[in-house]
Amino acid sequence: MVNILSLTIKEVASALREGRISPTELCRKCLNHIKKTKHLNAYISVTEELAMKQAQEAEERLQRGAPKGPLDGVPFAVKDNFCTENIRTTCASLMLKDYSPPYNATVVQKLQDQGGVLLGKTNMDEFAMGAGSTDGAFGPVRNPWSYAAPYREQTGAEPDRDWVISGGSSGGSAAAVASLSSFLALGSDTGGSTRNPGALCGIVALKPTYGLVSRHGLIPLVNSMDVPGIMTRSAEDAAIVLGVLQGQDVRDSTTVPAPSSPSELPEDFDVRNICVGVPKEYHAPGLSPETLAQWSRVADAFERAGARVEQVSLPHTQHSIVCYHVLCHAEVASNMARFDGLEYGHRSSVQSSTEAMYASTRHQGFNHVVRGRILSGNYFLLKQNFHYFVKAQQVRRLIADDFRRVFLSGVDVLLTPTTLADAARYSDFTQEDNRTRSAQEDVFTQPVNMAGLPAVTVPTALSSRGLPIGLQLIGPALQDRALLAVARWVERRVGFPSIVESRTDAGTTNREQASAATQT
Repeated sequence: MVNILSLTIKEVASALREGRISPTELCRKCLNHIKKTKHLNAYISVTEELAMKQAQEAEERLQRGAPKGPLDGVPFAVKDNFCTENIRTTCASLMLKDYSPPYNATVVQKLQDQGGVLLGKTNMDEFAMGAGSTDGAFGPVRNPWSYAAPYREQTGAEPDRDWVISGGSSGGSAAAVASLSSFLALGSDTGGSTRNPGALCGIVALKPTYGLVSRHGLIPLVNSMDVPGIMTRSAEDAAIVLGVLQGQDVRDSTTVPAPSSPSELPEDFDVRNICVGVPKEYHAPGLSPETLAQWSRVADAFERAGARVEQVSLPHTQHSIVCYHVLCHAEVASNMARFDGLEYGHRSSVQSSTEAMYASTRHQGFNHVVRGRILSGNYFLLKQNFHYFVKAQQVRRLIADDFRRVFLSGVDVLLTPTTLADAARYSDFTQEDNRTRSAQEDVFTQPVNMAGLPAVTVPTALSSRGLPIGLQLIGPALQDRALLAVARWVERRVGFPSIVESRTDAGTTNREQASAATQT
């Protein structure tokens, strides 16, 4: 019997329209599964009452034969740094633990306008600063594959002791989609925060072209790089969601008109018409042999299928992490200044002076990672140090020019790793400081954000430990749909195992489904 929660968006939308399952029944199944997978800590808030209300409204529309759109009745989740009207939006921080915005982010509103059913807000690194979803005020997110048979049988791991991270900072959204509690989830991506957890949790995660999807209502980290991310279980699903979200928004001056293109990915996509570039600089220190093997395997698959595969050079990649930290911390220092405890958010009880109240509020409300980035950002913004910021902007232009030159040379898509290796154990990951781990994990993903390009991670195989390995595809600006067409081709070629359902209660794992996933 097919598990309805494992269907794609296209499949479940068809089942809803044809009456094979009702929106209320589907919503109830998702909510129950959230409770069964509570050990993952994927959600900060579950909007059960609202979800059932929206599902009932969808049911009435579908019974009348008047669906709102392709997502009518389809449950979704949202990273907790997107504003949701009268629903707590915390950024996984004590600073905003009781904050309820008076409006919806544009992307949330668009999903609801198409009939989507909001299940809840997902866990993350505090203010999206991290690469593991381990630094939020509501505890770390556990990777669903920690509880699946492949990982446990290959490593002898004990679930409550040896679990692995979900990646960050959108780890809750990735875990929600991978564990089958939601059909899609929104993440945010500033330096890889959608693609990193997507790769580690074995799902498809798209970072759209900067400006293609509105940032209105996304609580900012780095305004010049932040992009709402799309997390699904297939490239086709990502294309459906992108079709709903893309386009200009009068409330976000950085948005651009969506390119006119078919709503569905082409069935007859022929890779013989494309050139795949393999950047030589992405053979980075620390790249695991298994990830390298998958990179080579997929490049060979392209070549065997008739695509032209060429080695290319992105020479300024080596400077991207240092450049990113200067720009990121400078913008963080500016953006975090709004959290002073006066109008909203946490306020300290210190009353000796306004300055003392500010200092105490921010010390209590922000964790050490956020405070550290604010301090270093203010250092770079000092008049005598501002040349660091200027130089970083110049290097950013060189990085973007590298990509532009490669695509102008005839390359259609770049193929790279997404992460250095499969997911780290929580106990190993937290031994190093957040800044070091973020720099290591973002080495392949972060340059894309500085160039404003679209990129998607696709799961390709299980490692020897039984954990997902993902590869990244990068395309020219505004070629998001063409990029997803290539991603779907890769999906079909690699035959990644079906998403493995995490254990359904405190001591049971769906071993049958997990075991089947190893037969690739």
